[in-house]
Amino acid sequence: MNHPLQAYESVVGPQVIYELRLLAERTKGWTVRNINSTAVGGGVAEILNRMNPLLQELGINARWDVIKGGEKFFKVTKKFHNALHGKEECFSEEDFAVFLENNEINANSLDLSGEVLFIHDPQPIGLINRKDSVNSKWLWRCHIDVSNPNPQVWNFLLPFINRYHSAVFSAPSFSQKLLIPQALISPSIDPLSDKNKDLPEDVIQRILERFRIDPGKPIVTQISRFDYLKDPVGVIDAFEMVQRYVDCQLILAGGEATDDPESAEVLAKVRDRAANNPDIHVLAIPSGSDLEINALQRASAVVVQKSLKEGFGLTVSEALWKGRPMVASAVGGITLQITHKYSGLLCHSIEGAAHAIKQLLQNPDYAKKLGENGKEHIRQNFLLTRHLRDYLLLFLSLYREGDIIHL
Repeated sequence: MNHPLQAYESVVGPQVIYELRLLAERTKGWTVRNINSTAVGGGVAEILNRMNPLLQELGINARWDVIKGGEKFFKVTKKFHNALHGKEECFSEEDFAVFLENNEINANSLDLSGEVLFIHDPQPIGLINRKDSVNSKWLWRCHIDVSNPNPQVWNFLLPFINRYHSAVFSAPSFSQKLLIPQALISPSIDPLSDKNKDLPEDVIQRILERFRIDPGKPIVTQISRFDYLKDPVGVIDAFEMVQRYVDCQLILAGGEATDDPESAEVLAKVRDRAANNPDIHVLAIPSGSDLEINALQRASAVVVQKSLKEGFGLTVSEALWKGRPMVASAVGGITLQITHKYSGLLCHSIEGAAHAIKQLLQNPDYAKKLGENGKEHIRQNFLLTRHLRDYLLLFLSLYREGDIIHL
């Protein structure tokens, strides 16, 4: 369920809503067309699902198209994803040919009209080849950390990126030197969505019962898609170190993204690793299980995000918004969301994660204070209304005086 803009006033105050309406007066009637690689799974799809209805309420014709691609294409783009995070990958000429061919097919089938074409991540980046045939401003939105990319892939993508009018990154440390202007816009969560809204205690208890989770034993939880970069096996290793001192249980819950062919393989390895420990619950929940995720986070004594690499890690904001104490790796956008020992605990290893989880389980007052500080930090910096304002300002910045009559 999407909420009208006015509903957010109770969370962020009337002045924020007034400013959004004022900005939107200058973009009314524009078409902003978002294009990415999947309609379900992952933070990009989730943000677009929440953002577009609010843009439409503000008078913008916000559209969202998803590129098509077969198994071969998505295997290549998954390798791109891993390589851009710095993982060693081998690429053939055929890999790059598959990528280019699929982008050409999508460019011929998609509607590329509008004032702003907002292209998300590497998968559809080649659509920029149609730049000269449409009268639009082109934005490339990079949701991943490309601070240390595989040179072969980065050098392949760079000529495409430099043809865009502007690029958007989630954090200063994520960006690279480019020939085009860059904007730094952090992603956000929707505080009124099913995943983040307040839940009655009886709803939480029913969901725990459905998953056969003991509400009387402290719960440690990681919510993430099953991906090597989320290090779910490392979470199990850390948890079993904690179990030597604290009687607790672990939940690893997540779904699968349609553009990630590795997720089934990772899930199988996690289940195999957890098979002999009855206190580990591995939950493969379908996309859209927002109430379930909400309840699992709210029931947790500690929420973990032990990523090896991370684009931004909105599961951190989700947990902090619920006042949950966090233990997370000091990677990617996580360090923007957590200030160590103020709004959570940052770690650099399996042993460090285990120590931090144990510390929070054994010091509930300290854990509570971290959770309270974290929630206020998210309120000030990572809610959907701030994200909406940043995008409106970005759209306006693309056009100089005279480019559009009503500016």
